Amino acid sequence: MHGSVPGVSPRPSESAFAGLSDEDLRRLLSLALSKGGDYADLYFEHCLTASYVFEDERVKTVGRGISLGLGVRVQRGEATGYAYCEGLDEVAMARAARTAAEIAESSAQPGPQQIVSRVVPSFYRVAEPSLRTPPQTKLDLLRRGDRTARAIDRRIVKVVCSFSEEQRAILIVTGDGRRYSDQQPLLRYGIHVVAEDGTKRQSGSSGGGGRYDLQFFDRKTPEHYAREATHVAIAMLDAVEAPAGQLPVVLAAGDSGILLHEAVGHGLEADFNRKRTSNYSGRVGEVVASELCTVVDDGTVENSRGAINVDDEGAPGQRNVLIENGRLRAYMQDHLSARIMGTTASGNGRRQSFRHEPMPRMTNTYLLAGRDAPEDIIRSVSRGVFARRFSGGQVNISNGDFVFSLTESYLIEDGKLTAPLKGVNLIGNGPDVLTKVSMVGHDFEMSDGIWSCGKDGQSVPVGIGTPTVKIGAITVGGTRT
Repeated sequence: MHGSVPGVSPRPSESAFAGLSDEDLRRLLSLALSKGGDYADLYFEHCLTASYVFEDERVKTVGRGISLGLGVRVQRGEATGYAYCEGLDEVAMARAARTAAEIAESSAQPGPQQIVSRVVPSFYRVAEPSLRTPPQTKLDLLRRGDRTARAIDRRIVKVVCSFSEEQRAILIVTGDGRRYSDQQPLLRYGIHVVAEDGTKRQSGSSGGGGRYDLQFFDRKTPEHYAREATHVAIAMLDAVEAPAGQLPVVLAAGDSGILLHEAVGHGLEADFNRKRTSNYSGRVGEVVASELCTVVDDGTVENSRGAINVDDEGAPGQRNVLIENGRLRAYMQDHLSARIMGTTASGNGRRQSFRHEPMPRMTNTYLLAGRDAPEDIIRSVSRGVFARRFSGGQVNISNGDFVFSLTESYLIEDGKLTAPLKGVNLIGNGPDVLTKVSMVGHDFEMSDGIWSCGKDGQSVPVGIGTPTVKIGAITVGGTRT
């Protein structure tokens, strides 16, 4: 490949791609469009990762990884051709471009235009990526969490602390000559503990992170996460059987946003709606939720796990209002869906890696704050469930039906939190639940940077958030009537 121009330093976020000249990029795009495709783009990625696990008071595993490659996408009508190659070998890249081009069969050969670099916003300014700091620094963070958790309560019998980090450089070049680059840091700290008291055994987890450097831990320390995890495990040792039936449910601020993400957010992604497989298909402008609900997907939340300066198709990160005061306003769009639906991309075209083609995905999805005091929301419930932390769940994206398990929840009796509950499942329908929102707190909180979202075999980092919310009734799948 051609070298960079003498005397010109490569862009800091493109150092892994410094050997690629504009001539090289135009050549690859010409091959991709050689069969008459309507549109093509190139997605270069260089990703460094590291992970550490500290278990049973010793270092259990340490891992490092590196990947480098190119994904080539060609579109013709609603059809997409996609191919990728590992590494940046000239022959392999050309083969990938020709393979993707095969989706089109036309005599037309629209050539790429002059390539021009575009400036993107900056929503995660990181002075020193964590990957550049010595491993011992991260191991010290894990040891601090372990020591704190074990010192809090003698009933803590097992502690597992983990730290993962990533530095991803991307270069995106579109068939119409736009060139974007970004450097995406990501870190995540987690702690899982197990408490035992006689025959009773419970676990608790906590963690956080986002697009930060290690100064993140000046704000949220390992000790903080250790205290949170042990609080859950110890509290749940005294958990009682959960009630069953239709009950009012109060969702705690922060982590409860996962219910909104799964049960509502996926149904607002444009690919499901252009294929008319979503409960929200064809309903823009209609009332789909309580007037207290305004739902936003926002890639511009600084340093959050779901923040993006530019999406994986070259659209800048944006703040998109999806539902406003209960009325459906928009879907989350990628390039293909936007073109078919006659609108513009919304900065939601995302992919797991260069091995995957992009699709409409969430970034940071949250419910805006309301006016109610959280304590008033709890006081308004004579008997119900307070949901603080969620674990896994299942969602039918086509209609929004869901089942979620709770890892920390409490019984509400006469307007007060009383006994911790075990074995709680929430069963319902996302669109229906939004119509039953009767109170929304003023205590909005973003969840602390631990979530990833799966779709069609791809996983991407996302953020969630919500204030305290009262839902008039959800089916609680407990064991006590």
